[in-house]
Amino acid sequence: MYDAIGASDADGIGSSVECAPFTDCPNGMGYPQVATRQLKAQGFSVSLTNYGIPTAVIGPDFQLLALQNNRTVLGNLISSEMPFVRQTATLVTIFAGGNDINVITAALGNGAGGTDQAGYIDTQVKAFSADYQTLLNGIRGRAGSARIIAFNVPNLAGLPFLATASLAQRQAAQRAAVGMTGVVNALTSSNVIVVDLMCDARSYVPSNYSSDGFHPNDAGYAFVAAEVVRAVTLSAYPLPQASCGFMALAH
Repeated sequence: MYDAIGASDADGIGSSVECAPFTDCPNGMGYPQVATRQLKAQGFSVSLTNYGIPTAVIGPDFQLLALQNNRTVLGNLISSEMPFVRQTATLVTIFAGGNDINVITAALGNGAGGTDQAGYIDTQVKAFSADYQTLLNGIRGRAGSARIIAFNVPNLAGLPFLATASLAQRQAAQRAAVGMTGVVNALTSSNVIVVDLMCDARSYVPSNYSSDGFHPNDAGYAFVAAEVVRAVTLSAYPLPQASCGFMALAH
C-alpha cells in the first residue's frame, strides 16, 4: 500500500502522462506511478493512492500566506491530504517545499520582511519545520507501520524557471531551500528515509525539466522514481549530505 503525499509533482505535471489526484492512473509518468510500475516489475504487490494536489503547500499557514499574496493554492498537505492516508499504508512518500518557497519569495516581493528579509525567510523555515512535524505525526498516527520516504528540496536558484530572475530573488529562494532541506535531512534521526535532491546533480540538469522550468519532465520524474525504488529495496539507503556546492549556487 503506497500513499504519495505532495503537490503537482505527485501528479506528474510536466510529464507526457499527467494524473489527477485521488484517481487510478496506471500509465502516469510522475514518480509515484513510475516507481509503482518498477516495484511491481520486481515482484512487489503495490497499490498506489496519489493525494497530490497541484499548487499545494505544506500547511494552512502557508496556504493563508499564499492567499495574502495573490497566489492560488488549492490545498495543503496537512489538512487536505494527511487525513486520508490509509491506515494500511506500508509506504508513504512526502514531497513538500517547492511551492512553499515560491510563496515566500512572492511575499518578499510584496514587501514582507522589510529590511530583514533573511530573518523573514528563517522564520518561515521554522514554520515549515513545525508543519512538517505535524504532518509526520499525523501520518504515523494513521499508518504507524509505514515506511516513510521524504524528499528534501533542490536549490530552486539553480532551476531553469529562475534562470533570469534577479540575484536577490535567487538568493532568497536559495536560503529558503537550504533551510527547508536542513529540516527534512534532520528527519533521518526519526526513522525517515531522506532522498537528497538538494545535492544530486541531476536536480540541476535543464533537460530534466518541462517547458515551465519548474516541473520535471519524463526524464526528471524517472530519476526521482528510481530513488524511491532504491529507498524501498536497499537495506541501507545513503544519508543525505549535510553540505554541498549546490547549496551556494546564487552568490
